[in-house]
Amino acid sequence: MGEQHHQHLKLPKLEVLRRILFITIGAVLVSVGLEIFLVPNHIIDGGIVGISIIASHLTNLPLGIFLFMLNLPFLILGYKQIGKTFAMSTLYGVSVMSIGTYLLHPVRPLTEEYFLAATFGGVILGVGVGMVIRFGGSLDGTEIIAILFNKRLPFSVGEIVMFFNLFILCSAGFVFGWDRAMYSLVAYYIAFKLIDITIEGFEESKSVWIISEESQQIGEAIMDRLGRGVTYLHGEGGFSGGQKKVIFCVITRLEEAKMKSIVHELDPVAFLAVGNIHDVKGGRFKKRDIH
Repeated sequence: MGEQHHQHLKLPKLEVLRRILFITIGAVLVSVGLEIFLVPNHIIDGGIVGISIIASHLTNLPLGIFLFMLNLPFLILGYKQIGKTFAMSTLYGVSVMSIGTYLLHPVRPLTEEYFLAATFGGVILGVGVGMVIRFGGSLDGTEIIAILFNKRLPFSVGEIVMFFNLFILCSAGFVFGWDRAMYSLVAYYIAFKLIDITIEGFEESKSVWIISEESQQIGEAIMDRLGRGVTYLHGEGGFSGGQKKVIFCVITRLEEAKMKSIVHELDPVAFLAVGNIHDVKGGRFKKRDIH
C-alpha cells in the first residue's frame, strides 16, 4: 500500500515538471519568433502581443514590459473563469516570454527580408504558442477578454477573438505602413495554422461512421487489415424505417486512405462519414499488431 501511495504522489509532480518544461520551451520559442524575426521587421501578431509590439514601438520601452503588464489585468479578471492551474500556467508562460524578449532584444535579426521574417516568425510563434496551450497555459489575454465579453455580447469566443485581432492588425497599417500590415496577416495566418497542428499533433485522430449492408465484413476487414477495433451500433433509417447496423471506429489521419479503399472494395455504395477528433482517451484506441 505504501509503495502504491508513493507512486500516486509522484505522478502529479512529474506531470507538473513536464508541464513547466514544455511551457518554458514554448514561451522561449515565442520570444525567438518575436525578437529574431517579427519585431525587428515591424511585423506584428494578433492579440495582446500585437498591442504590445505597437506600444513598444511608439514608446521605445522594452517589449517584455508591455507583454507582462497588459496580460496581467486580464489574468486577474479572468481568474475565476479559467481556474487556478490555468492562471498559474499562463502567468508563468507570460513571465518567461517577457524575460525572453528582453534578453533577445539586442540580438541581430536573422533576416531583413519581410516575407521570410513573416513566414519563419509565424512558424516559430505558432509552434511555441501551440506547445504552451497543449500543456495547459496561454500566452495572450485575448481569449480571457473574449470569455468575459461572451456573456454580454451575442458573439462566440472565436468571433470576438477574430474581430479583436483584425482591429489590431489593421492598426499596424497606420503605425508601420500597409505593406507591413499585410505581412503581419501572413505571419498571423501561418501562426494560427501551426498552433492547430501543434495542439492536435501530426497524427490527428479521426472518427469514422459507416452504414452498409456488408457491415460485418467491413468491420472484420478493418480489424484484420488496419488493426483497429470497431463498435457496432444499431440504427433505424429515417425514411425507410429499416434497421441498420452502424460501424464506428477511430483511426489516424494517415490511415484514412486505406480505410476508404477497404470500404469501397467491400461495398461501393456504403455511407461513409469521417470527422476530426481533437482528443482520444480510454477504450482500446491503441493499434493492435497485424499478423
